[in-house]
Formats: sequence, C-alpha cells, structure tokens
Amino acid sequence: MERIKIKYLNNEIIRLENIGGKSDWIDLRSAERVVMKAGEFKLIHLGVAMQLPEGYEAHIVPRSSTFMNFGIIQTNHLGVIDHKYCGPNDWWKMPAYAIRDTIIEVNDRICQFRIQKNQPTIYFEEVEELFGEDRGGFGSTGKK
Repeated sequence: MERIKIKYLNNEIIRLENIGGKSDWIDLRSAERVVMKAGEFKLIHLGVAMQLPEGYEAHIVPRSSTFMNFGIIQTNHLGVIDHKYCGPNDWWKMPAYAIRDTIIEVNDRICQFRIQKNQPTIYFEEVEELFGEDRGGFGSTGKK
C-alpha cells in the first residue's frame, strides 16, 4: 500500500475516503461556493494538494452525475497530475465550463480521481503493414 501526503485547504473540507466495494475512484469536492452563468469558465478549487509517490500520476475526471446535477463539463476532459506537482501552491482544481446557470456548494462532489503508475517507456517500431482482424475503422462498432 502506498502512502500519500495530503494537505487540505481548511477544516471545512470533507476528508477523502475510498468508497469500499463500489469503485476504486475517489470523489473530489468543491472547496468553495461557485456561482456560474451559462458560458462561463472557472477553475474550481478542490481543497486538496498531494505529494504522489514518484512514478505515479493522478487522473481527474467528472463524476457521471456532474453534468446532470450542475450543468458543467470539465474543459480538459481528463486532468493529469504528475508526482512533481506538489509545491506549496499546487492545489488541485477542476477547469469547468457552465452549460447553464448553476450553483455549486462547498463539499458538493463534482469530480473523481484515481492514481496510476506512469506509462512505461515505449519504443515505436515502424512497419509497412499491420496484421490483425479488420474491425471496420473508427466508430464502426455500432450502437447495439
């Protein structure tokens, strides 16, 4: 088990916890009350900063209910935080774009993260042709 050093913005922030048995993703919450108008962009403070183990990175994505509940999308769709992002001002934030007017309260769950090992070094071998089953190209798997 890896140990991760974490700093919270204040005592109002609900502490992170694993969701036993449901998922290996961990919810992140808004650390501030956010009022956004449709078409507005904001970096939403998540109230945490962490020092990840070397060789690991965190992937941050919206929760499945975030758009429905708050009308926001994460503008980078997947945030990647590497182990070197751990300085005194390296707070985690979610870049959000509002599709409709919305209010997000302190401790509302708006995104989630998981920690993964960095990708190993990859070497690319150029070839003239690839051999395998032809699946029909991008987007060809149908709707059902």
